[in-house]
Amino acid sequence: MTICINGKIRSLNPAWVMGIINATPDSFYAGSRTPYGVDVADRARRLLDLGADCLDIGGYSSRPGADDISAEEEYSRLAMALEQVRRIDESAIISVDTFRADVARRCVEEWNVAIINDISGGTLDPDMFATAGSLGVAYVLMHMRGNPATMNSLTDYADVTAEVISDLAFKISQLRSEGVADIIVDPGFGFAKTVQQNFSLLRDLREFAILGCPILAGLSRKSMIWRTLGLSPEESLNGTTALNMAALAGGASILRVHDVAEARQCVTLHNALHPSTAPCSLT
Repeated sequence: MTICINGKIRSLNPAWVMGIINATPDSFYAGSRTPYGVDVADRARRLLDLGADCLDIGGYSSRPGADDISAEEEYSRLAMALEQVRRIDESAIISVDTFRADVARRCVEEWNVAIINDISGGTLDPDMFATAGSLGVAYVLMHMRGNPATMNSLTDYADVTAEVISDLAFKISQLRSEGVADIIVDPGFGFAKTVQQNFSLLRDLREFAILGCPILAGLSRKSMIWRTLGLSPEESLNGTTALNMAALAGGASILRVHDVAEARQCVTLHNALHPSTAPCSLT
């Protein structure tokens, strides 16, 4: 798998590690919260030094029960964080985690963001697909039902894997019609799925290859881990590592994580275990 970033084709083999920066005071994992400029700067520098291939920056907490905020407040948080990251590394590959088309556009045009990571898969802003197409950036298409406030009540699937793949396939067609060339699919672990449904999706991850797009796995410290183990998000690093390895075995090309060093070790060990997946020469 490859992806075009700022006009350059880049290989996703070995798998990329996407480091999470939440410019929020209320994201579910306290270790990722960076509501102040100095926090963002320190975390960004640390994640890049540990080997993050890209940084995913969010200004809107999508955890159940989080406060809704305006687009202006979201952009204000993102701009603060993006300014700090650009001071550290002007060439860092940045993904912006937003479901709002106008916010995404401003981040791309003003801060050279290369990827839009939309948790809603275009359902919360009808202008998102056309915006992504007009900007010519990569787009992460995640599966979710409802919104962060309602998603936990929308888990009535007859076959969760088949229905998620079907929904993503339909939206891929829409994105292509809007001119989006680089699409990354995300099954949406933890978004409108029960713990058992999350594990079903992970077991079936290889089936997502039928979509013909790179797969992003966002498993880091999520409730499917800590609820199963009877722990807290803060205690869920080991469980995250175990499931990240399962995701790589299932064909994931990007791991979205809070803990970059451990995810990088997963990728290295996976490639040692499966040398046929050694890096290609394309960079």
